[in-house]
Amino acid sequence: MATENAGTHKDPVTGEMISKSELKRREKAREREAKKAEKAAAQPQKAAAAPKSSAADEENLSPNQYYEIRSRHIQKLKETMNPNPYPHKFEVSISITDYVQKYGPEGKIKSGEKLEGVVECLAGRIHNVRASGQNLRFYDLHGEGTKVQIMAAKQDAKEPDNFVANHDHFRRGDIVGVIGTPARTKKGELSIAPSEMILLAPNLHQLPSAHFGLKDQETRYRKRYLDLIMNEDTRRIFITRSRIINYVRRFLDNLGFLEVETPMTSMIAGGATAKPFITHHNDLDLDLYLRIAPELYLKELVVGGLDRVYEIGRVFRNEGIDLTHNPEFTICEFYMAYADMYDIMDLTESLVEGMVKYLTGGKTTLEYHPEGKGSDKVYQLEFKRPWPRYDMIGTLEEKLGVKFPPSDTLHTQEANQFLRELCQKHNVDCSEPRTNARLLDKLVGEFIEPLCISPAFIVGHPQVMSPLAKYHRSRPGLCERFEGFMCGKEFCNAYTELNDPFEQRLRFEEQLRQKEQGDDEAQGIDETFVDALEHGLPPTGGWGIGIDRLVMFLTDSTNIKEVLLFPAMKPIETAANTTGAVGPSGQV
Repeated sequence: MATENAGTHKDPVTGEMISKSELKRREKAREREAKKAEKAAAQPQKAAAAPKSSAADEENLSPNQYYEIRSRHIQKLKETMNPNPYPHKFEVSISITDYVQKYGPEGKIKSGEKLEGVVECLAGRIHNVRASGQNLRFYDLHGEGTKVQIMAAKQDAKEPDNFVANHDHFRRGDIVGVIGTPARTKKGELSIAPSEMILLAPNLHQLPSAHFGLKDQETRYRKRYLDLIMNEDTRRIFITRSRIINYVRRFLDNLGFLEVETPMTSMIAGGATAKPFITHHNDLDLDLYLRIAPELYLKELVVGGLDRVYEIGRVFRNEGIDLTHNPEFTICEFYMAYADMYDIMDLTESLVEGMVKYLTGGKTTLEYHPEGKGSDKVYQLEFKRPWPRYDMIGTLEEKLGVKFPPSDTLHTQEANQFLRELCQKHNVDCSEPRTNARLLDKLVGEFIEPLCISPAFIVGHPQVMSPLAKYHRSRPGLCERFEGFMCGKEFCNAYTELNDPFEQRLRFEEQLRQKEQGDDEAQGIDETFVDALEHGLPPTGGWGIGIDRLVMFLTDSTNIKEVLLFPAMKPIETAANTTGAVGPSGQV
């Protein structure tokens, strides 16, 4: 039985709060290191040995040893304030990106020369450190996805006598400020020749080696800050993600849509078929659901006369975590009065094709590696309009060589038996409850979704699968709905919206029956929404897209964790966290 709480004793060297046993372990380790150092100091120095920087010696230390030594060094600087390792401000005169654009063009600075009389102030993170004797140091300074070389020579220093001592403070990963002159090395590399280098924020940990980099997926997802420091490709993915969201926003704004915000918590989890998270409101003593979709609220706004509305935001579904699912994810939904599913299909093609052109500089094709970027298997995705359209029942009949019951009987018990037998015959697994909707969904996943490599639409859904969609105007038993797929996965979903309050109530009641049968994902009855429909919802087209999955396909990422800055991860159980709170997103 544990008798100590983690984090009850302060480490006098690092300032951390740790357990008593951990403090004892560290003190013993420090005693051993001190004895070794004394023994080494007592031995006669080897003559003619070239002076070696302490930074070079530290390369061979373990991560724990490095952290101990580095922490001790920074604590000493905090005491002496010579220099202050955590200054309040450094005035940056130009970004690294702008510096490279301004001084990088050929002819601006000749090789081996400096722009005398010009002084610039840069800031960024040191990645590589190279010494050429005691009086010349080279650093790679990274920032904004760009890098520039620092060529620090004793002769250029503001305090030449302190040159070695000042530069012994710097390590890989430190944030530094550089005041100096634009220059080029004799080999022609753009550099800055500093008169002064200032430590702005030291890195206490060993960075992964520049040669091997940071490859471990667990570490990359749990320590996204380290991933962004080390991997330029990670930075590129998240910049692309931001550009995709901004493109969607501009596209809809230009069509006269109004961006709105709707509640994250509500008393009924509606607007989609999914299992919700439950939270509790203390003051009201009321259990609430985190939203699984903003749909019902947005349609209430269309009832109120906001004819074109959209929302980009988080939704929460208490479901499994896998390569394409995260419990919280980003969705964009819009509702467009006086439009139907066919208008929305055209709009979807226009949006996504335009987005791909925007990201690629005019091309409509992208490569996607379904088994990872290093694999030989590659999909050539073609986004040019028009996209293929697969009729659900017609395509299943063609692929399975059977005739389905009439579409207006697909909700019956006889149809359920037919679908069960079909799944059994073709070894399609469907867990309980085996409702008609779930059985159909499994068949579609097995036989139609794999056809959709380049973007395509699946249309002709039975009403039993779509409780919020309007019935088909010419095909009884079906509804006006489409799903967009690419790489065999759904990325968007749209309806001609159901605006008949009488029919909507019947659909909600059917969902309630399915919930009572054990389907956790079925919706309950939302009386407020039905009341809104009773006030009149104009003929409306509605659309939703999973931003994360779209970003996956457009950045050639096979794992949704690659496109989420802080994906859901199981906490690592350690002595330090079993008794206390875990970190952000449950990560430690």
